[in-house]
Amino acid sequence: MRIVFKEDSQTFHLYNDQISYIMTVLRDGQMGQLYFGKRIRDREDFSWLLESLPRPMSSCTFEDNKAFSLDHLKQEYPSYGTGDYRMPAVEVLQENGSRISRFVYRGHRILEGKPKLEGLPATYTEDDGEAQTLVLTLEDEVTHLVAELSYTLFAKGAVLARSVRFLNGGGEVLHLTTAMSLCLDLPDHNWDFVQFSGAWARERHLKVRRLEEGIQSVGSRRGHSSHEHNPFVILKRPGADEFQGEAVGLAFVYSGNFLAQAEVGSHGTTRVLMGIHPDSFDWKLEPGETFQTPEAVLAYTDRGLNALSQTFHSLFRKRLARGYWRDRERPILINNWEATYMDFDEEKILGIARKAKECGVELFVLDDGWFGERCCEHAGLGDWTANRDRLPDGIEGLSRRIGEMGMKFGLWFEPEMVNRDSDLFRAHPDWILHVPGRPSAHGRFQYVLDFSRKEVVDCIYGMMEKILSEAEISYIKWDMNRSITECYSPALPADRQGEVFHRYILGVYDLYERLTEKFPHILFESCASGGARFDPGMLYYAPQAWTSDDTDAAERLKIQHGTSYCYPVSSMGSHVSTSPNHQTGRATPLHTRANAAYFGTFGYELDLNTLTEEEQAQVKEQIRFMKAYRRLFQFGTFYRLESPFAGNVTGWMVVSEDRREAVAGWFRMLAGPNQPYTRMRLAGLDPDLVYNVTVRRVTERPFGQFGGDELMYAGLVTSDATSGEVPGGEGLLDFESRLFLLKAEE
Repeated sequence: MRIVFKEDSQTFHLYNDQISYIMTVLRDGQMGQLYFGKRIRDREDFSWLLESLPRPMSSCTFEDNKAFSLDHLKQEYPSYGTGDYRMPAVEVLQENGSRISRFVYRGHRILEGKPKLEGLPATYTEDDGEAQTLVLTLEDEVTHLVAELSYTLFAKGAVLARSVRFLNGGGEVLHLTTAMSLCLDLPDHNWDFVQFSGAWARERHLKVRRLEEGIQSVGSRRGHSSHEHNPFVILKRPGADEFQGEAVGLAFVYSGNFLAQAEVGSHGTTRVLMGIHPDSFDWKLEPGETFQTPEAVLAYTDRGLNALSQTFHSLFRKRLARGYWRDRERPILINNWEATYMDFDEEKILGIARKAKECGVELFVLDDGWFGERCCEHAGLGDWTANRDRLPDGIEGLSRRIGEMGMKFGLWFEPEMVNRDSDLFRAHPDWILHVPGRPSAHGRFQYVLDFSRKEVVDCIYGMMEKILSEAEISYIKWDMNRSITECYSPALPADRQGEVFHRYILGVYDLYERLTEKFPHILFESCASGGARFDPGMLYYAPQAWTSDDTDAAERLKIQHGTSYCYPVSSMGSHVSTSPNHQTGRATPLHTRANAAYFGTFGYELDLNTLTEEEQAQVKEQIRFMKAYRRLFQFGTFYRLESPFAGNVTGWMVVSEDRREAVAGWFRMLAGPNQPYTRMRLAGLDPDLVYNVTVRRVTERPFGQFGGDELMYAGLVTSDATSGEVPGGEGLLDFESRLFLLKAEE
């Protein structure tokens, strides 16, 4: 790992054993991009990578040079209006009304390790030897606005973290209206744009399309990263697949409005931008004030999409997630939401908990409905005190009783929201985001608290801190169930209203930071109507997230498959729910529901008392199995083998670090008669080891003994499962699944 500066050629080369990132100071003083990709040997001069030709209709910088046009040069942090007509990385509104700026190189420094981003989530190092950071200092010569471009190169992994810090070093008031965290200009457009999109209950579905001239983008203007589009995209070569080919991944460590965009120019180059969505963004910078953009993470592979995903998994699991639970196996939980919704009392809750404990569950989670006058969606949000009609001894008493059973206790909050029918709203009706004199839209009869205001965050912190201090609470499910409308804060002046969306997210991060610091042993799980805020920013505070409100096993295959392209298995909240499913009405076998949920944190979302004795016996066996294998599931190397977006079969696999143990999951959606022979090629094994393979459906049985090379190159035969010849004589079944357990011979 090295960051080197070539004084004679004014070139920077950032490289480790996998990647190179090369840039240079251009003739006009701005920074030019030369190369990003597979590691190449260092040399004194890479100027041959700077391509420039005279082009008709170009606007040129120098009188004596018709080839130097910013519209055709690859740049590091471009602005609009001085010859470059593509979308800019930065735009600054000045007092005279101009938006023209030009950031030129002033100097640089190379730091060991990685500086912390104040008030923002970001990747980190635990030892300075893990990374080096290059900080480029650029300045606009007229306004004296300074932009510090930060590049952190990690010693391990084909990954680079980037962000920008602005400092108003001049005497006039400036407004940042665009401030991207990352710009990457690529020399060609032979890429597929891969996005992860959907809606509530079908989040992060894989979408692939070719890049063509013009702009392709995804983003959110909803105040959160959203169900609709995830702040993670991939550019892959058209021939790349899971196991071979070149790809670039970009992830935004942020939970609010974002833009991820690829623009193909008329001469075949591609500009990729990632950052806070510029629509409705306007950050005022008084002289001497600073603004820090969130972090964007850039990764590369030439070994296919599984390798790219594993780069993100390793980084995010070890150097983005933090705290007590980062490396610990997650407890098997039961949540009462789909069992009771808001219709419960203490005895009903204790009845569910007793059966769960009997089956081996370790953590009981009480969901929505325990506080204030919360008997329906219309009331109670914001009043975080126990409803004594339902819970006579409050949360303290219930948590104590759960603890006496031998289980941990968890609690649901939705701290960012309020109902009009609540004591909090009656006392502070001006604490919601709203435009005075205009009506406010509701979502689920709730309104968004103005977390851009410190007094609002302080109030919610006080209520939550009191409950967490007085009761025996081991887990928090932090929900957020609507998008932001009427984004206006009466507490801010007119020229700072463009800051509200970002200040809101900073308030959320502040509340998370204070609570996780005060209660470091509590396991936080983020949630936003399921997956509306499943993003890298949340992983910094909560090492796992509720992946989707859709608990149907068949739908979860697509949701968890899409999620896995960026996010580790240990981050995916995944539960076994009742059948027929509450979201889809689909009936699926109990073992398939469990097999899908194993590839996550694992738990139950139903009343186990409603199951038959045979089903309860299955649950006990499922929990025993997960306790035996959860470290492998949650922290093993994950592979996608077969895609639910490509066919009727899904295949997943986790492999231990020493490659001596693995679990492969095989899932078939719809049964069919007289099907072809099938095999599933496994991955990640040691080709020189021999593995004993056991197949698990409801019970386990020996399957055979095979070499790692056979299983990876010839494949695991699944023809009996495909044809419906299910052990036990059940015959053809829809939504069938099996696990294959692999252990190497000593």
